[in-house]
Amino acid sequence: MFHKRITFLIGPHVSEHFFKARDADMSQKEVYEFNVPTFGKGVVFDVDHLTRAEQFRFFADSLKSDRLRSYVGMMVKEAEDYFGKWGESGEVDLLDALSELIVLTASRCLLGREIRETLFSEVTTLVHDLDKGMVPLSVFFPYAPIEAHRKRDAARRDLAAIFDRVIQARREANAHEPDVLQTFIDARYRDGSRLTNDQVLGMLIAVLFAGQHTSSITSTWTGLLTIANKERVMPTLEGEQKKVMEKHGGKIDFDVLAEMDELHYAIKEALRMHPPLIMLLRQCHKPFKVTTSKGKEFVVPKGHIVATSPAFSHRLNNVFSDADTYKPSRFRQPSPEDKEKFASFIGFGGGRHGCMGETFAFMQIKTIWSILLRNFEFELVGKLPEPDYEGMVVGPKHPCTIRYKRRKL
Repeated sequence: MFHKRITFLIGPHVSEHFFKARDADMSQKEVYEFNVPTFGKGVVFDVDHLTRAEQFRFFADSLKSDRLRSYVGMMVKEAEDYFGKWGESGEVDLLDALSELIVLTASRCLLGREIRETLFSEVTTLVHDLDKGMVPLSVFFPYAPIEAHRKRDAARRDLAAIFDRVIQARREANAHEPDVLQTFIDARYRDGSRLTNDQVLGMLIAVLFAGQHTSSITSTWTGLLTIANKERVMPTLEGEQKKVMEKHGGKIDFDVLAEMDELHYAIKEALRMHPPLIMLLRQCHKPFKVTTSKGKEFVVPKGHIVATSPAFSHRLNNVFSDADTYKPSRFRQPSPEDKEKFASFIGFGGGRHGCMGETFAFMQIKTIWSILLRNFEFELVGKLPEPDYEGMVVGPKHPCTIRYKRRKL
């Protein structure tokens, strides 16, 4: 593409080179630098890999089990409030509805109480402008003088001003809120220094962008695929919810969610069939030799972009049986298909740069669908949507219309 050569490593046989390589040999920084205008200076892809590793440690601190436990309560409240406003029956666009809910949840768990309670609409509008400022042209020319980039830059400045006030108020009050914002405010590098207010915002934006679209898309595909295959899949999921409710009543918390294995498989299978990130990229800094499954050798030279594709890899029939069929049961023990070879399921990446938000994402989507399964029955309106490959993050094409009817499981 343009002056760049791209080598794809497809399938478990060769993916090991992509996922296990050291940062010095295969780097994320160069291929994802187009995010810098959005995230800001001094964070993630604008720093060396050692600094980035420390910043990822800050994020890991926000995802420790005690924090995750507190987030579930926030997720349940947001979801119950949101679905409580639905009528006894009706039709909704599932992607629109779940995108809206996940923005609400993200605002509470990530951006903090102040944003969710008093600044939500203002911040949501600015995040929308920031989001729309990332177009395919941005990958190659992130500073091109186009309207989307001008709006992006203005939104980034306005968000910085808002969060500067929120962070300053917390520091002056010596407040300690149970959210990701607080984790970044309190974070310290090994030398004792801390993130500036603008860098705290940059980290929050990076986390928000990593999780918001991917979670709303995966929760939508989970619903669409389950409803489209309701005779085969829905009884299993409803049966599991009944079993959990017999044991715990209406309670949903971290430990209760952990018991929902069948729902976990349904989400994972939706992610296998429709990963939101269809390509993962690295910059090759050191030539390496790769042997194909048929024994042919290639040398990938220094300077190439190296890519792998979850969208393609997840449809390989030699890895996943009936790869084009929605079959959550494939992930059950004793021999789940994703355990046969290295990197066969790469919906959350893998190796050195596997997604740290995986547990958070599963918790969020399981919370949403646990509440929906307990309170509604569904049917699909029209055909199952096709993937929309025009977006940077690939979700289903509109409309994603479903019909719901309220009932108690």
